[in-house]
Amino acid sequence: MLTIYGVPLSVHTRKVIVAAILKGLDYANEPVIPFDPPAGWRSLSPTGLIPAIRHDGFELADSAAICAYLERVAPTPALYPAEPQALGRALFLEQYGSAVLFRQVVHPLFHQLVIRPKILQQGEPDAVEVRRLTDEVAPGVLGYLEGEVAADRVGRTALGIAELSIASNLINLGYLGIGLDTARYPRLGAMLARALRQPAVEQAMRAELPFVERLGLEPLTAAA
Repeated sequence: MLTIYGVPLSVHTRKVIVAAILKGLDYANEPVIPFDPPAGWRSLSPTGLIPAIRHDGFELADSAAICAYLERVAPTPALYPAEPQALGRALFLEQYGSAVLFRQVVHPLFHQLVIRPKILQQGEPDAVEVRRLTDEVAPGVLGYLEGEVAADRVGRTALGIAELSIASNLINLGYLGIGLDTARYPRLGAMLARALRQPAVEQAMRAELPFVERLGLEPLTAAA
């Protein structure tokens, strides 16, 4: 049995959940929140971050490592391209989603608009910082990804690891009510729309609805 630990609203937990659904793996989700983890959490996740998994006695943390592990457990449908250069590019874009899009844009915005005021009860968002993130930081990151989609370096039909990593971040931007300017980023918008129509993504997002409602976020659908 596969158990995925991490609140499903998390960009990285969602990535693992969608991968498990795509591969037809039976799983259970334990919604661990990093701010209030269970006892012994560091033994399962040495970084303290989510997600982590237990699978038939095997433990592993980090969404990239977990998705690569699930690929070996259930090779089809493949999340990773077989051709070496395409694989290298997909791995880079997966990490760009985590290290740049998430760390520089999505996480700080989520912190300002959700975690700080609604979870930590630390007052209103810093409007100047939110404006800096949306107006100065995000355009460079999203512009780069728009170019990657235009150059056919991100999946067009199948939900590969690069598209999954990027789309999971964009879903959380949508939850924040920020959304993607599809006039400015039409190819990235089309990629997100394709991802939202994937049954595995739809299934994962249905399970997130209680968290979306509890936090007063904006629901997101394939029509977005």
